[in-house]
Amino acid sequence: MSFKDNLRRIRLEKRMTQEVLAEKLDVTFQAVSSWERGEYLPETEKLLKLTDVLDVSVSALVNDSASSFSLRDRLFDPEHMKTFIKATARENGLSGTLKALSFAEDAHEGQKRKNTDVPYIYHPLMLACHAIALGIRDDDVISACLLHDVVEDCGKEMSDLPVSDRARKLVQLLTHGDTEPSSRQEVMDAYYRDISRDPDASLIKCLDRCHNLSTMSYGLSNSKQIRMITETERYYPALLDVIKNEPRYNDAAWLLNYQINSMLDIYKRMI
Repeated sequence: MSFKDNLRRIRLEKRMTQEVLAEKLDVTFQAVSSWERGEYLPETEKLLKLTDVLDVSVSALVNDSASSFSLRDRLFDPEHMKTFIKATARENGLSGTLKALSFAEDAHEGQKRKNTDVPYIYHPLMLACHAIALGIRDDDVISACLLHDVVEDCGKEMSDLPVSDRARKLVQLLTHGDTEPSSRQEVMDAYYRDISRDPDASLIKCLDRCHNLSTMSYGLSNSKQIRMITETERYYPALLDVIKNEPRYNDAAWLLNYQINSMLDIYKRMI
């Protein structure tokens, strides 16, 4: 689809009139109308502001399917991922993982990944599969991968989680509430400081960031992509050092360091 078609489609999905969008952009509604008719294109400053107001990436607005690469919003079949996790759990006696998988599926039922039609459960499944692929067979770690968002995003209580006290502690460390702009950095400083005191929590948080970085190009606006890059550079070197100093995670530390920093470099060059 062309820019004009993408703009109109996304505006309607956000339930905004041309007048409301124009007011948020500080332009006339005639300007918005002319963009949607394909008569003019917004200047770069307005294009970037559009991504913030509509909470989408630049590529979501300007992508023309007739002249672009074929894109996918997911790499793996969730059903195959669940089968892989179940098979690994049964082979290694990971009873908590099996309970956590069922609980996570129910908790995230109906939720979608931001600005996509991808079921949210794809995200915790990805973390668990990533951990298993790195050779990790710790029941508490894989359980926490699957449950890391259920308290924060699904309204569940820590006591609801059908796993060990250790797995609950990991989920607790990985959970934080909403933050106000004025206090965000203070809250995040404390959040990451607590995580960095635990190698398992640090590992899971790096797995989480790997997946979020890999999907942010179509799920986040330009300003939020920049915030994620900045936040990653601020907090994740310390987490990677914690993982590196944990003998169990020597191989995982090298791969996570490569994955996170290579994605950061690619995004910074493109943005």
